Amino acid sequence: MSAPQVRAPAVAPEMVTALLATGPAVLPSLLLCDFGHLHDEVERLQAAGARALHLDVMDGRFVPQLTYGPVVVEAVCRAARVPVEAHLMIEEPLATLDAYIKAGVDIVTLHVESFADPCDALVRLREAGVLGQLAISPDTPVERLQPLLTGPDRELCDGVLVMSVEPGFGGQAFLPSALEKLAALAALRHNRVRPLRLSVDGGISSSTIAPAVAAGAELIVAGSAVLRSDNYARALRELEQTAREAA
Repeated sequence: MSAPQVRAPAVAPEMVTALLATGPAVLPSLLLCDFGHLHDEVERLQAAGARALHLDVMDGRFVPQLTYGPVVVEAVCRAARVPVEAHLMIEEPLATLDAYIKAGVDIVTLHVESFADPCDALVRLREAGVLGQLAISPDTPVERLQPLLTGPDRELCDGVLVMSVEPGFGGQAFLPSALEKLAALAALRHNRVRPLRLSVDGGISSSTIAPAVAAGAELIVAGSAVLRSDNYARALRELEQTAREAA
């Protein structure tokens, strides 16, 4: 029996350009979906107009919660017709990074707190044609990222995801301190040659998405605001309309 084929990831820069062609994009997080009907949930979100999907990978060590690994991520990639982001909230991400690349993800987001130096991981992602982002938790200052974002030999990072809640659990309230981080990171983009895409994750709702976008966020991860609604299409449409008005 031949080995199963995985969905090849898009070339990162072109994929993000297309993703943001109509304004800031809301990425539904599957953390709160019905995993007993995972394929159906992916189909429902795509039919509702989701332009990308966000997967929260947690190992029970970097964060207390344990979710899923490369097998589930690959299953989502097989079902997806839109870009898929894997947000790795795990210790020692280099040990399993290749497995997520092979699963077919288009974006991999790595926590800077997991590394002494994430450059090797970012090089591996770029060589694979996968968008490489760094995430920062609420207690991590933007200054920790600055040396990794600017300079002729330090533009390996394609984007930054600002956690606006403590990583590891859904349903938390948005932390306003994330807005200052987004604004500071947006200011850094003027010193770069390559684009730096900004994301925000946690506590996103109809009242928090506008200030997040106004501060610089372009990719907005939304969990309960979409998955706990009774109409995915309406929830996505309303969030993205609010985001476009704030951009």
